[in-house]
Amino acid sequence: MPAAETATLTDAPQQPDAMVRAARAAALAGLLGLIVLGLAWELWLAPTGSGTLAIKVLPLALCVLGLLRHRMYTFRWLSLLVWLYFMEGVVRATTEQGWSRALAVVEIGLCLLLFTSSALYIRWRLRHAAPAAA
Repeated sequence: MPAAETATLTDAPQQPDAMVRAARAAALAGLLGLIVLGLAWELWLAPTGSGTLAIKVLPLALCVLGLLRHRMYTFRWLSLLVWLYFMEGVVRATTEQGWSRALAVVEIGLCLLLFTSSALYIRWRLRHAAPAAA
């Protein structure tokens, strides 16, 4: 068999293992939860003006496709971006009362879920990419 044919047979894309799929599912759940929470919070549940703060979820919405496609770059920068939403949740949880405080606590939990699952995804993929490359 020529070398070109063997390379195409062995270089077929591999399906992600169960750990990678589970981490991605948890990251997607956290990301979609943050998007829904941000929109609902600013538009219906406890609006803080004319609803223009709902655009804060736009950077999160841009990440959905990258997570669905297992893009390592998206997971990496999302794990940094999520801390902005975490800080917003902490500030609002400590300064607001009632319904907004409860929503802020939910935001903090979703941020922690998203960061943890993204970190696990990145570590697992990098750990298992090194032996495959060797």
